[in-house]
Amino acid sequence: MLLKKKHFSWVRIAIVVVGLVSLQAVEGWPRRILLDTDVDTDDFFGLLYLLKLNRSEFELEAVTVNANAWTNAGHAVHQVYDMLYMMGRDDVAVGVGGEGGIKEDGTILPNVGGYLPIIEQGITTAGGCRYRQAIPVGSGGRLDIDSNFGIRKAFLPQGSRRYSPFRQPTAQQVMIDKISAGPITVFLIGAHTNFAIFLMSNPQLKKNVEHIYVMGGGVRSKNPTGCCPENATSCVPRQCGDPGNVFTDYTSNPYAEFNFLGDPFAAYQVIHSGIPVTLVPLDATNTIPISQNFFEALEKSRSTYEAQYIFQSLKMARDTWFDNQFYTSYFMWDSFTAGVAASIMRNSNNPRGENEFAEMEYMNITVITSNEPYGISDGSNPFFDGLKVPKFNLDKHGVHSGHVQKGLRDPFCIVKEGKGKCKDGYTTEVTGPEAVPVLVATKAKLNQDPESPLNREFFKSFLEILNNPQQKGRFNFTTQFPFYKEETYKPEFGTRKLGKPVVFDMDMSAGDFVALFFLLKVPVEVINLKAIMVSPTGWADAATIDVIYDLLHMMGRDDIPVGLGDVFAMNQSDPVFSAVGDCKYLKAIPHGNGGLLDSDTLYGLARDFPRSPRRYTAENSVNYGAPRDTDHHELRQQLALEIWESVVKKLDPGSKITILTNGPLTTLAKIILLEQNTTSVIQDVYIVGGHISSNDKDKGNVFTIPSNEYAEFNMFLDPFAANTVFGSSLNITLIPLSIQQKVSSFSKILEGLRRRKKTPEAHFARRVLSRLYRLQQLHHRYHHMQTFLGEILGAVLIAGDSHLNQTFQVKPIKVHAEGVESKDGQLLIDEKQGKLVRVLDSVNPKAYYDIFAERLSDSEQSAVLVNFEEQVKLWRKPPNQTQPTP
Repeated sequence: MLLKKKHFSWVRIAIVVVGLVSLQAVEGWPRRILLDTDVDTDDFFGLLYLLKLNRSEFELEAVTVNANAWTNAGHAVHQVYDMLYMMGRDDVAVGVGGEGGIKEDGTILPNVGGYLPIIEQGITTAGGCRYRQAIPVGSGGRLDIDSNFGIRKAFLPQGSRRYSPFRQPTAQQVMIDKISAGPITVFLIGAHTNFAIFLMSNPQLKKNVEHIYVMGGGVRSKNPTGCCPENATSCVPRQCGDPGNVFTDYTSNPYAEFNFLGDPFAAYQVIHSGIPVTLVPLDATNTIPISQNFFEALEKSRSTYEAQYIFQSLKMARDTWFDNQFYTSYFMWDSFTAGVAASIMRNSNNPRGENEFAEMEYMNITVITSNEPYGISDGSNPFFDGLKVPKFNLDKHGVHSGHVQKGLRDPFCIVKEGKGKCKDGYTTEVTGPEAVPVLVATKAKLNQDPESPLNREFFKSFLEILNNPQQKGRFNFTTQFPFYKEETYKPEFGTRKLGKPVVFDMDMSAGDFVALFFLLKVPVEVINLKAIMVSPTGWADAATIDVIYDLLHMMGRDDIPVGLGDVFAMNQSDPVFSAVGDCKYLKAIPHGNGGLLDSDTLYGLARDFPRSPRRYTAENSVNYGAPRDTDHHELRQQLALEIWESVVKKLDPGSKITILTNGPLTTLAKIILLEQNTTSVIQDVYIVGGHISSNDKDKGNVFTIPSNEYAEFNMFLDPFAANTVFGSSLNITLIPLSIQQKVSSFSKILEGLRRRKKTPEAHFARRVLSRLYRLQQLHHRYHHMQTFLGEILGAVLIAGDSHLNQTFQVKPIKVHAEGVESKDGQLLIDEKQGKLVRVLDSVNPKAYYDIFAERLSDSEQSAVLVNFEEQVKLWRKPPNQTQPTP
């Protein structure tokens, strides 16, 4: 474990010698490669470039997903699987996540998942977003990267590989397996958490890593974006000339580059590992922006599926770019790194790193992980604060012991009328014991043909390799099926008298999807499900909205609109730059098993749904605030409030809406703040959530926040929204945690489904619930699965079956919402200030299980498509043929 250096002169000499030997040695071909990536758009440009290289020279053997940056693990791993399937490379190992942790004494447990920067990593996968909050969450950020602007599901074919709990190889398992096998080159094009953990845990395997190629950092760079035009009088420059590129955080930290800011301590470990490093920083990538000529050349040269996928992605990035400076602001970061690395690797006798594409120079650098003065204790540095012995035995007065940036608007970092002073993640030139000689790309080389419209040499190589007919993609999603046909299914209700209008507000937990199945099975004469609103401030990330579309498609309900709510809880978005914000409450949700990874993939089952033609897309229009119209702006994803307004506008005279909420109350609070008289259109609100404690031992379920013993997740995840709702004049029925727990027997609900007829939806629901039950029995990370089983109760209750024998009490309820983590989200009985709420007190458990099973097993309003496999069979046979084409 490399944590602090002694005898620096010897270490420095050793690094140079090892580097020369590695570069000069004649190694056997092909060169084995492991790629660690955060699967951002430019990352998969680099991935596809590597896959296109001659396999007799370069063999990509593994991809590990960096899960604490621009993408979320469940979506990222499936994009990697699908690209590899398209390219015919299912042999490439893929690793993501892991449930290991780091103890307070610095002991690193096996399989740390890399969901959190090392400084934030405890023994679970839940934690804060100290650095990650600099990355936008919604459109223009992780939502668009998770879905690749909506292109991923429309273009990439779906193979058999998928994430599945405890079957998915972890990032550390893949690294250990591939690096143990012999000499290998590692590419790092995201945050360095995964590889740093590997180095700290497996020092005996460092000898097998021949070289590390890194895209990240900025040494002598000057940001060319955010500058004012010449002769501008009213323009205020933003990050113009800064060393870094973190456009959301330049007022606090103008020095960092995104990949290094993602985990500065991890980057330090990599740079100081003693393994030869070649760095392709902003210094070089800032000199190779996507030019208009290159863009147009790519548009004309798309003879392979991989070229088509890259162009469509790049075009959508351009069309949704926030200003008109795309061609001077979007750079070839990771693909350029891949090209420079491959060119260097082709020539083993190459101590100075000569290559076709970039000018190179050795520099003595380090990575700043904390800010001076060192040796302080101000509550910002978990490596030292409150510990008698610093974590990892770090030097109490060393370079890691200063102030560590706490967030976007850390007061320590902000300088009035000046640039921010924090330097976390800065790759700076130094002398002395901290200096490490690193080969650095400084500038992209010009095209050797001065007459070419492509002004960089790498542009030519990228287009040639991408369109090379060798090792090309086999098909895309539609061309893999000879009789693919895009269809939508909408019911014909005719003269049937439709029931009460219902809007379902969900956060896309596993229980929510089972509840949605139930709502769709209730006769339309009883419940007319008008719309679904998604509050992505809970158990799943926003891009998981596609799973809702697929479930509705399976059930023949493509008529039901789905609206996307705010990606931040109330008071959590940044007041300066609203696309980013804090995760004060969302940090309670685990990132890994039993948390976001499982919810985003529906515990590995989401890909069994039939594929809907509807999906999230970044398509947008100036009419909705976009900088320009995209090509198919009519396909834009509607927002939750737009859906709500549309439903209200179409209501029959005298009708009112019943709302069922199964997650944080973010969206409902927005409706209340939007509408002056919500009671005129809302009949009742059923809220699944909240906990009314009857005594000190009657505790809530927010198990990841030990200081808050009495809150329930849905209230805790957005307490200010809950306070807004409970402070309104709405008729509220509360379905609290205590009553949910009384009808949360997996064995009984599964037995009810087992004994009845198996409709496709009953079969799917049983698979989901069986998986939750088995996982709960297998691993402590799944101890809370009953939480999701209880969420079905609200759907059953609003269906109004008298056999439930439900009883209620009316109680004056107040929500604690003051920004105090240990109390927020708790429900209090307050006779003076509380709102009178109807609280579900009891139901007949046996009747509940029977009603649920009977409804899902009813052949009425059943699925029109069984699953994705059936859909594939339909697409492989002519319309009038019974047997699929081989």
